[in-house]
Amino acid sequence: MKISNMTQVKKVSKFASIAVAALIVAGCSGQVKTAADVDDASAASTSPANTGSQVTGINSENVGDLQSVYYFEFDQSVIRSEALPSLALHAQFLAQNSAASVRLEGHADEQGTREYNIALGERRAQAVEQFFIGRGVGGNQVETISYGEEKPDFSGLASKSRRVEVRYTAK
Repeated sequence: MKISNMTQVKKVSKFASIAVAALIVAGCSGQVKTAADVDDASAASTSPANTGSQVTGINSENVGDLQSVYYFEFDQSVIRSEALPSLALHAQFLAQNSAASVRLEGHADEQGTREYNIALGERRAQAVEQFFIGRGVGGNQVETISYGEEKPDFSGLASKSRRVEVRYTAK
Protein backbone atom coordinates (compact mmCIF):
# COMPACT_ATOMS: atom_id res chain seq x y z
CA MET A 1 0.00 0.00 0.00
CA LYS A 2 2.84 2.40 0.84
CA ILE A 3 4.57 1.76 -2.50
CA SER A 4 1.31 2.37 -4.36
CA ASN A 5 0.80 5.71 -2.61
CA MET A 6 4.38 6.75 -3.38
CA THR A 7 3.89 5.81 -7.03
CA GLN A 8 0.68 7.81 -7.13
CA VAL A 9 2.38 10.82 -5.54
CA LYS A 10 5.18 10.61 -8.11
CA LYS A 11 2.65 10.43 -10.96
CA VAL A 12 0.74 13.45 -9.66
CA SER A 13 4.01 15.33 -9.13
CA LYS A 14 5.19 14.44 -12.62
CA PHE A 15 1.88 15.56 -14.13
CA ALA A 16 2.00 18.84 -12.20
CA SER A 17 5.60 19.46 -13.31
CA ILE A 18 4.68 18.80 -16.94
CA ALA A 19 1.70 21.12 -16.67
CA VAL A 20 3.83 23.90 -15.17
CA ALA A 21 6.49 23.41 -17.84
CA ALA A 22 3.83 23.59 -20.55
CA LEU A 23 2.55 26.85 -19.08
CA ILE A 24 6.06 28.28 -18.95
CA VAL A 25 6.71 27.29 -22.56
CA ALA A 26 3.35 28.59 -23.76
CA GLY A 27 3.98 31.97 -22.18
CA CYS A 28 1.52 34.79 -22.21
CA SER A 29 0.27 36.07 -25.56
CA GLY A 30 -1.30 39.24 -24.18
CA GLN A 31 0.01 42.41 -22.58
CA VAL A 32 -1.03 41.41 -19.05
CA LYS A 33 1.72 42.00 -16.49
CA THR A 34 2.10 39.59 -13.61
CA ALA A 35 3.61 40.27 -10.21
CA ALA A 36 6.75 38.48 -11.43
CA ASP A 37 6.97 40.84 -14.43
CA VAL A 38 6.69 43.86 -12.15
CA ASP A 39 9.38 42.40 -9.88
CA ASP A 40 11.62 41.79 -12.93
CA ALA A 41 11.22 45.36 -14.12
CA SER A 42 11.86 46.93 -10.73
CA ALA A 43 14.83 44.66 -10.05
CA ALA A 44 16.35 45.44 -13.44
CA SER A 45 16.08 49.17 -12.85
CA THR A 46 17.45 49.06 -9.29
CA SER A 47 20.12 46.40 -9.70
CA PRO A 48 23.68 47.41 -8.79
CA ALA A 49 24.68 46.37 -12.29
CA ASN A 50 22.33 49.05 -13.66
CA THR A 51 23.60 52.33 -12.24
CA GLY A 52 23.56 55.69 -13.96
CA SER A 53 20.90 57.54 -15.86
CA GLN A 54 20.38 54.81 -18.43
CA VAL A 55 19.75 51.14 -17.67
CA THR A 56 22.57 49.32 -19.41
CA GLY A 57 22.06 45.77 -18.18
CA ILE A 58 24.67 43.13 -17.74
CA ASN A 59 27.93 42.68 -19.65
CA SER A 60 30.92 40.36 -19.77
CA GLU A 61 32.69 42.39 -17.08
CA ASN A 62 29.99 41.98 -14.44
CA VAL A 63 28.19 38.77 -15.41
CA GLY A 64 30.47 36.89 -13.00
CA ASP A 65 29.06 38.97 -10.14
CA LEU A 66 25.55 37.59 -10.65
CA GLN A 67 24.07 34.99 -8.36
CA SER A 68 24.82 31.56 -9.85
CA VAL A 69 23.00 29.17 -7.50
CA TYR A 70 19.20 29.05 -7.41
CA TYR A 71 17.25 27.04 -4.84
CA PHE A 72 13.99 25.12 -5.19
CA GLU A 73 11.31 23.95 -2.78
CA PHE A 74 11.17 20.31 -1.73
CA ASP A 75 10.18 18.06 -4.65
CA GLN A 76 9.52 21.08 -6.90
CA SER A 77 10.92 22.36 -10.18
CA VAL A 78 9.20 25.75 -10.17
CA ILE A 79 11.56 28.71 -10.12
CA ARG A 80 11.16 30.82 -6.97
CA SER A 81 10.00 34.39 -7.57
CA GLU A 82 13.03 35.85 -5.79
CA ALA A 83 15.30 34.17 -8.37
CA LEU A 84 13.59 35.78 -11.36
CA PRO A 85 15.41 39.15 -11.43
CA SER A 86 18.86 37.57 -11.32
CA LEU A 87 17.92 34.88 -13.85
CA ALA A 88 16.51 37.61 -16.10
CA LEU A 89 19.93 39.30 -16.08
CA HIS A 90 21.63 36.03 -17.04
CA ALA A 91 19.08 35.67 -19.86
CA GLN A 92 19.69 39.26 -20.98
CA PHE A 93 23.44 38.67 -21.14
CA LEU A 94 23.06 35.40 -23.07
CA ALA A 95 20.51 36.88 -25.49
CA GLN A 96 22.84 39.81 -26.23
CA ASN A 97 25.95 37.61 -26.52
CA SER A 98 25.24 34.71 -28.85
CA ALA A 99 28.81 33.45 -28.45
CA ALA A 100 28.24 32.91 -24.71
CA SER A 101 27.00 29.55 -23.48
CA VAL A 102 25.89 28.19 -20.17
CA ARG A 103 25.51 24.81 -18.47
CA LEU A 104 22.60 24.45 -16.06
CA GLU A 105 23.40 21.83 -13.42
CA GLY A 106 20.34 20.45 -11.67
CA HIS A 107 20.61 18.92 -8.20
CA ALA A 108 18.33 17.28 -5.62
CA ASP A 109 18.58 16.30 -1.98
CA GLU A 110 18.97 12.68 -0.88
CA GLN A 111 15.26 11.99 -0.34
CA GLY A 112 13.81 9.69 -2.99
CA THR A 113 15.40 7.17 -5.30
CA ARG A 114 18.50 7.93 -7.35
CA GLU A 115 16.47 7.78 -10.57
CA TYR A 116 13.77 10.10 -9.24
CA ASN A 117 16.35 12.63 -8.08
CA ILE A 118 18.13 12.58 -11.45
CA ALA A 119 14.77 13.31 -13.12
CA LEU A 120 13.97 16.05 -10.58
CA GLY A 121 17.35 17.71 -11.10
CA GLU A 122 16.74 17.60 -14.86
CA ARG A 123 13.29 19.19 -14.48
CA ARG A 124 14.82 21.96 -12.41
CA ALA A 125 17.54 22.62 -15.00
CA GLN A 126 14.95 22.53 -17.79
CA ALA A 127 12.76 25.05 -15.94
CA VAL A 128 15.66 27.52 -15.94
CA GLU A 129 16.43 26.66 -19.58
CA GLN A 130 12.83 27.40 -20.60
CA PHE A 131 12.96 30.67 -18.68
CA PHE A 132 16.08 31.65 -20.64
CA ILE A 133 14.64 30.59 -23.99
CA GLY A 134 11.47 32.55 -23.23
CA ARG A 135 13.69 35.62 -22.81
CA GLY A 136 15.39 35.25 -26.21
CA VAL A 137 18.32 32.95 -25.41
CA GLY A 138 19.16 30.52 -28.21
CA GLY A 139 18.67 26.84 -27.43
CA ASN A 140 22.19 26.14 -28.68
CA GLN A 141 23.57 28.37 -25.91
CA VAL A 142 22.14 26.25 -23.10
CA GLU A 143 23.10 22.77 -21.93
CA THR A 144 21.31 21.01 -19.09
CA ILE A 145 22.65 18.24 -16.91
CA SER A 146 21.34 16.62 -13.76
CA TYR A 147 23.47 15.29 -10.96
CA GLY A 148 20.47 14.34 -8.85
CA GLU A 149 21.72 13.63 -5.33
CA GLU A 150 25.28 12.85 -6.49
CA LYS A 151 26.76 16.28 -5.67
CA PRO A 152 25.11 17.46 -2.45
CA ASP A 153 25.74 20.80 -0.83
CA PHE A 154 27.86 20.10 2.23
CA SER A 155 26.36 22.79 4.45
CA GLY A 156 24.34 20.13 6.26
CA LEU A 157 21.04 21.56 5.02
CA ALA A 158 19.08 19.41 2.58
CA SER A 159 17.42 22.55 1.22
CA LYS A 160 20.79 23.76 -0.11
CA SER A 161 21.05 20.63 -2.27
CA ARG A 162 17.78 21.45 -4.08
CA ARG A 163 19.33 23.76 -6.62
CA VAL A 164 20.38 24.67 -10.14
CA GLU A 165 23.84 26.09 -10.70
CA VAL A 166 24.42 28.39 -13.68
CA ARG A 167 27.93 27.88 -15.11
CA TYR A 168 29.25 29.77 -18.11
CA THR A 169 31.19 27.54 -20.49
CA ALA A 170 33.48 28.05 -23.46
CA LYS A 171 32.01 27.03 -26.80
